[in-house]
Amino acid sequence: MTRIIDFYFLVLKVTIALLLAGMVVLVFGNVVLRYAFNQGITSSEELSRMFFVWLTFLGAVVAMREHGHLGVDSVLRRLPPVGAKMAALAGHALMLLATWLLISGSWTQTLINVHVAAPATGISMAFFYGAGLAFGIPAFLILLWDTFAIATGRIDITTVELVRDSEEQVALEDHADPPLANLVTKH
Repeated sequence: MTRIIDFYFLVLKVTIALLLAGMVVLVFGNVVLRYAFNQGITSSEELSRMFFVWLTFLGAVVAMREHGHLGVDSVLRRLPPVGAKMAALAGHALMLLATWLLISGSWTQTLINVHVAAPATGISMAFFYGAGLAFGIPAFLILLWDTFAIATGRIDITTVELVRDSEEQVALEDHADPPLANLVTKH
């Protein structure tokens, strides 16, 4: 099962890279065509917008799995273990509720817009709103698993890093200087 999940996230990362490459080609190509040849790709902006929406939602799923979203866990660190566990479970319950609302709204919008065509490309707008489902369903499952793991003690809330406080802090930790003991040489 782990291999299937890892493969799924590898496919997501490749898809994200392809969407980004598609956006670059469409936007840059359209600029070159407009300025050099006084022509353009009619559907460039619309496709780029759809690619960007999908890239954002799929990237959020990958970040959710890697606990890469920014957050503040300083309150959890100051609570006693039982309080931290209860607070983390309450937070996860709220995230599950918000994700369920996103799934429900995306599903409704997808169904409403199945027969609505985008103006330039003619692609069904259900494709556009389906990005919410592509994020919501895997995110809900990830949050559900994390909630279960916290509740059953598989994740020790006092030692785990559920969120990143800031990107600067992560960068500092990744490039930390070696301890002073390693710098002192014996003569």
